Order: sequence, then structure tokens, then C-alpha cells
Amino acid sequence: MSKSLEEVHESVSTQNKTSWLKRTLAFLGPAYLISVGYMDPGNWATDLAGGSQFGYSLLWVLLMSNLMALLLQSLSARLGIVTQRDLAQASRETYSPFVNILLYILAEIAIAACDLAEVLGMAIGLNLLFDIPLLQGVAITVLDTFLLLFLINKGIRKMEAFIIVLVAIIGVSFIFEMLFAQPELGKIASGLIPSIQNQDALYIAIGIIGATVMPHNLYLHSSLVQTRKFDRSSTGIRQAIKYNFIDSAIALNLAFFVNAAILILAAATFYKNGLYDVAEIQDAHQLLAPMLGTKWAAALFAIALIAAGQSSTITGTLAGQIVMEGYLNLRIQPWVRRILTRLIAIVPAVIVISIFGEAVTGKMLIFSQVILSMQLGFAIIPLIHFVSDKEKMNGFEIGKITQIIAWLIALVIVGLNAKLVVGEIQNLIENAEYPTLTGLIVVPIAVGFALLLLYIIIKPFIRKGEIDKKENSMHHVSVEFNPNFEISRKNIAIALDFSNADELALNHALELGGKEANYTLIHVVESVGAIMYGKNIKDQETKIDEKLLNMYKENLVHLGYKIEVKLGFGKPTRAIAKIVNASNYDILVMGTHGHTGYKDILFGTTVDKLRHSISIPLYIVKID
Repeated sequence: MSKSLEEVHESVSTQNKTSWLKRTLAFLGPAYLISVGYMDPGNWATDLAGGSQFGYSLLWVLLMSNLMALLLQSLSARLGIVTQRDLAQASRETYSPFVNILLYILAEIAIAACDLAEVLGMAIGLNLLFDIPLLQGVAITVLDTFLLLFLINKGIRKMEAFIIVLVAIIGVSFIFEMLFAQPELGKIASGLIPSIQNQDALYIAIGIIGATVMPHNLYLHSSLVQTRKFDRSSTGIRQAIKYNFIDSAIALNLAFFVNAAILILAAATFYKNGLYDVAEIQDAHQLLAPMLGTKWAAALFAIALIAAGQSSTITGTLAGQIVMEGYLNLRIQPWVRRILTRLIAIVPAVIVISIFGEAVTGKMLIFSQVILSMQLGFAIIPLIHFVSDKEKMNGFEIGKITQIIAWLIALVIVGLNAKLVVGEIQNLIENAEYPTLTGLIVVPIAVGFALLLLYIIIKPFIRKGEIDKKENSMHHVSVEFNPNFEISRKNIAIALDFSNADELALNHALELGGKEANYTLIHVVESVGAIMYGKNIKDQETKIDEKLLNMYKENLVHLGYKIEVKLGFGKPTRAIAKIVNASNYDILVMGTHGHTGYKDILFGTTVDKLRHSISIPLYIVKID
């Protein structure tokens, strides 16, 4: 299994730190790279729109989103720390290749939407501060991919330091903005009481959730925590989880302050004065100086915007690399990967700005955040499944209360998105020139996404049920043997699949060899993880299969037979052939009924593949 972000994997040592402060500082860093995604320009657009249209009333959405983000990011960090896999790698070993391709495409769409917001924000900031035309500013953003290459070559700590400086610039800028705006504290407090005024408020609220809880950050955090090298004992893992939670709590609360400051600034400046339609960042910049009475308000706003765009673009391209390598196991040159990621965002931005002009950038930013929110379920649900899995987490799985809270968060997000999607589809069909044709195109796509979401919800439960059923059937492995002892000594391999075919296959094999023969019991683990990672896989199915195989061995050894066991991984044809050809067997005995993989081997052309792949006779026992 390849390491996540291999060039910086375990590059920061946290060991031999004598004090609590030094240990904490050694772990601090990954969450700050995550936090910039929570204060990127996409947040600015949704926060400005929410504050100018609805005053302080959507502050509670920001607070709720921040609490959601803290829990989900801590789960992502836990997955990376315990399993040493990022979220994309864990998905690849759990779901089928086809489903993983779909999840990869959705993750790339989310990253492209996020990158679109960052590109636009950076370009708008350059335009506001230096009067650079928007299209030229969009083109300039390509250059920051080379800054990322420079920073990552200097080491992950240098990159973290650079990001922290940018975060500090954003934070200090908004401290001054709050001093200039002088918001009403009572109304801020009332904004923390949940309320949704209308469909437009719901649209903005979902955009805020999409901008605050970001799917690509879940992939990124599970990878970045693996940059720390720590003691892999139970105590060491537990400490790493604790210190990373502290890291996440500090960093995400800073992000909450920035988001709340933007919304409060819009409410105290625009909503208060009856300017309810200030959703464009450019309009906000122009109005801040005259309304707050100081030119520094506009200048600090633009500086913070550039810092937000620059910092978040770095993490977006890293997330793209993690998703591609994790889902597809495809490794390409980092600079190629990062330029591709940037171009995916730049091309739609250039096209839309060229056709519709600079006035639509605010709508593009909000739309990008709604797209992000719609992708959240496809990242959150697998994450909850993985960190709840006792075998995968090796004793560090989350508790029942945390599971319930996590599933409630998933339910809220998926439910809000479903409501939004239904509303948007209805509006699209009603306003379309050809409503029927539009419906025939859009509705099946929406249904397809819903079915995919349903599949990733229930698939791990089905797989767990199959494994539990196999584990509970262990008491059925006792087999009655009626061997004939007249056959001379042989080296006999027997392929088993833990079905009712095993008893017949074993009896035939024992009749061939008697008690003087040497027997090797072979079983192939066919799970997705086994196909991907081979003998390195350590999932529940592998453990159960190994236990069952050894129980067969114990029964036969007790009866006086000489037995060895061998476990193969992946495709049965290839795995069985590899084991058989590596030893001096006289014959291979197989039963017909069992797992789907073995049915494929024993019926049809795959039988010929196996027969031609081994140099000994293949003895097939068929059950009527």
C-alpha cells in the first residue's frame, strides 16, 4: 500500500518531547492547513450574502457548522492516525472499483468547485488592491502552484508556518474591521438562536454549511496527520488523537471567528443601512470605506481576501493529489497534478466571466459552495462507517454516542441538500424552454446520485452482516471423513471456500492420499481490500477466513492427517495458481459450489485459465 503524501509522510517527529507544551506544538499544524479551507473566498460570498440579506439571523448556522466541522475533522484525523490510510484509500479498499470511480469523480467536482472559489477570490482581491483586470488575475493564480511546489520541497513545517502567517493576516484584518463596524452585541447573541426565514435563507444557509464543512478537507486531514511520526503503541496513538483534537479545536475556532466576523460586518454595515443585496465581494469593498469612514476598512478587506485565496488554494491542490492517488492509485508528477487541478477551476471561471462579465462572480462563488454542500454526504458517510468499524480501527473506534451524533449530522446535511436539490430541480424544469426534456435529463441524474448515496450507506452494513454470518457459522466446520487408506503418499493441495462443497472436496482428497499424504489447505480472500493490498490487508474478513482455515486444520490433525494451510489474496485464479506453482504438489482438488469468485473459476472459461496456469492435474468435484 502506497503512503499518503509520500514525500512528507512521517517527516515531523513528535517523539522525545519532554514537556506537554513541546508535544502539543509538535502536533500543531495540520488543522491550520484545514482551517484555511473554512475561511476561503467561497465563505466570504455566502457570509456577505447572509449578513446583508438576513442580518445576524444566520449566525447560528455558522456556529452549528463549526461544531459539525470540529467533530467531522476529528473523525478524519482519527482515521488517518489509527489506520495510516487517508479517506480515499480507505474507500478504495471498501467499495467496488466502479463505485470508487464515481466517488472519485464526485470528489474531483467538489475540489474543482472549491478551487473555483479560491481562484475567483484571489483574482478579485488582486483587482481590488492593484486594479488588475479580473481575467488577468485569474490567469495569475496559476503561478501559485509553483509556490506550493517550493514550500512542500522545503518540508511540511515550512508550509504550515506559511499558512499560519496568512491566517494571522486574515485574523488581524478582521479584528480591525470589527473595531470599525462596531456591531450590536445583543443582536449578535440573538443571531445564535436557530431560525430560517424563507427559501432564500435556506439556500444561503446550505451554502454556508457547504463552505464551512468542506468535503475535500476530510480527505486532506486524514492524510496530513500522517506527516507526524509518533510511537505506534496504544498509548502513542491515543496521545496523537488527543493532540490532534486540540490542534483542530484551536484552528477551527479561528476559522469560525473569521466567518462570523464577515457575516457580522455585512450585517452591521449593509443590512443595518438597508443595503440587502450586497452579495458581490467587489460591492462590499467599495461600500466599506464610505460607510465605515476609513480607507483602511477596504484595504484590509482586500488584503485578507488575497491571503484567504492564497492559503486555501494550496490546500485544495494537495487534496486533489490525495484523492487521485487514493481512489485511483495513480501517481503523477506533483507539478502536473497541481496545474491540472488549477486549470479545472480556471477554465470555467474564464468562460463564465468572458460571457457574462465580472458582475456574476458573486453568484458563481455561492453556487460553488452549494455544489460543495451537495458532495458532503459522499465523504461524510464513508468516514462515519470507517471510524465506527472495530476491526478497521483496531480498538480505537468511536463510541455509540459519537456515532449517533455523527449520523445525526449526516442526516441533517443530506436532508437539507435533498430539500435544496428538489427545489432547484423544480425551478429548473418550470423555467426551462422545454420542461419535459429538461426533466427527462435532470431527474434521472438526481435519482442516480440518490441511489449511489443509498448504496454507500448500506454497503458496509451488508458486508458486516456477511462477515458476522460467516463468523457465526464456525460451528459448522466439523466434517465427517471416510478416507480410503490404500492410496500411496502424495502432496495434495485442496482449495476451500467455506461452503458445503468443502466436505466433498476434502473427502475426495483424503481418499486420494490417505493418512500418509501431505495436504495443503488453500483459501483465497476475495475482498476489495485483498485485491488492492494483497497480503498487507488486515480486515475482518481476512481474520475470519484465517481462523476458519486453521479450524479445518485442527480437525484434520486431530484425525491423524498432516496438514498445512496457505492463505491467498485477490483474484482466486491468480492467487491459487501462484500458491500451487510455488510448491511441489501432485494434484489440486477443488469443490464447485461456494463464493461467486469460485463459481466463476469452476464454470466457464476461467476453469481453463486456472488449468493452463498450473502444471499439475486439476481435480474438480461437482455437487449436484
